[in-house]
Amino acid sequence: MKNALITGITGQDGSYLAELLLEKGYNVYGIWRRKANVDYGNIAHLKDKITLIYADMTDLASLVSAMRISQADEVYNLAAQSFVSTSWDTPVGTADINAVGVTNILEAVRTVKPEARFYQASTSEMFGLVQETPQTENTPFYPRSPYGVAKLYGHWITKNYRESYDMFACSGILFNHESERRGIEFVTRKITDAVARIKLGVQDYVELGNMDSKRDWGHSKDYVRAMWLMLQQENPDDYVIATNETRTVREFVETAFAHAGIRIEWQGKGINETGINKENGKTVVRINKKFFRPAEVDVLLGNPEKAEKVLGWKREISFSELVERMVKNDLALVEKEIRTNSLID
Repeated sequence: MKNALITGITGQDGSYLAELLLEKGYNVYGIWRRKANVDYGNIAHLKDKITLIYADMTDLASLVSAMRISQADEVYNLAAQSFVSTSWDTPVGTADINAVGVTNILEAVRTVKPEARFYQASTSEMFGLVQETPQTENTPFYPRSPYGVAKLYGHWITKNYRESYDMFACSGILFNHESERRGIEFVTRKITDAVARIKLGVQDYVELGNMDSKRDWGHSKDYVRAMWLMLQQENPDDYVIATNETRTVREFVETAFAHAGIRIEWQGKGINETGINKENGKTVVRINKKFFRPAEVDVLLGNPEKAEKVLGWKREISFSELVERMVKNDLALVEKEIRTNSLID
């Protein structure tokens, strides 16, 4: 049996990856930070099947200890300060985790078990002000946020360790991928949660930012499979993982409302645009300037041709199915919340 170590195991991708590796017979170890209140997040259903190790991405000694405990054959670095907007508020903290933290885990691997295979979670945000469309592994980077800049460091330090120390180190340049387990802080989950609440009558409208931003959205479950495939190859390399389809935030909103049985139409332009429920004429979407980024990333569209050809990877969950899964999940969660509150009342 192989041993795998996952940083960021309680997050969306970490939980799906843990499930995948358990299905494949791995011993799964996960790194998590010590907190006053224990929170298993997305792995509550897996906590008796995995081994959790306290460590921190900013503390090299703790990562070395985690490697010694796990004796990992494969290391998946998914830990990050993952909110683009938050990176503007905490740029130094973002760099500590997303940039220096990658160096720390690479050093831990190199010190304890240099033959282990390493995966780094890179991001399409590194392309930022895109230099060509669609983006490939050879597209020049131009990050537009402290998050993107820090992730670019992590990407390049991984490549440097691969070339300098002959380590099996790969980076997956993953485009936007969502799921039912996505945190409420992300715009996609904010939308589907709001749609559920509006549908069930406990919220009037949702406030959003740039409706014209275009993203390449896939499902996390498909994307973690690509991570695993990268570490099964004969040689390490970097891969773009994407759907080669781009959708606006406006399209995501329309699709989410449609899956809840609500048709909306748009009125006004720019900051004055609103989304109206066609059935009752009520405003369900408003634009708020505070949700616009200081430097916008307008279009992200990835070409996964290399991953499809070399890894044999294909996305299986369509955009519409992704949104439908998220809306159904949030409808169930909000219904449960309503029932619980009515019992308390």
